[in-house]
Amino acid sequence: QVQLVESGGGLVQAGGSLRLSCAASGIAFSINTMDWYRQAPGKQRELVAGITEGGSTNYADSVKGRFTISRDNAKNTVYLQMNSLKPEDTSAYYCHAEVARMPGIFYNTWGQGTQVTVSS
Repeated sequence: QVQLVESGGGLVQAGGSLRLSCAASGIAFSINTMDWYRQAPGKQRELVAGITEGGSTNYADSVKGRFTISRDNAKNTVYLQMNSLKPEDTSAYYCHAEVARMPGIFYNTWGQGTQVTVSS
C-alpha cells in the first residue's frame, strides 16, 4: 500500500509563498495522477491542482497564475508552489494519488494533511 506524507505547511503573511511537498512510499505498479486538495472548516474538500504521470496539469480557477504543481517521478514526489497567497487560501491541504496496484487495478490514497494559514 502506498502512503503519502505531506510537508511544507505553515503560517505566512498575505502575498507570501509556501511550497508543499508530498512524498509517496510503498509498493505500486505505478502512480498515475497526483493531486492537491484543500478543505477549510465547514467547507467541502476541493481540488486545487492535479498532475498526471506524463506531466499534464490542471488547476482550480481560484489558484491559476499563483500556484504551480510539479512532480518528480523518480522520487515519487509532488510539489505545490504557492505564490501570492491570500487569506482565503487558508485551509488544510491534502495530497491524493491514484495508484495502480497492477495494470488496470487502481485505488486512491490520501495524505494526512498539512495546514496552511495566511494572515492578512
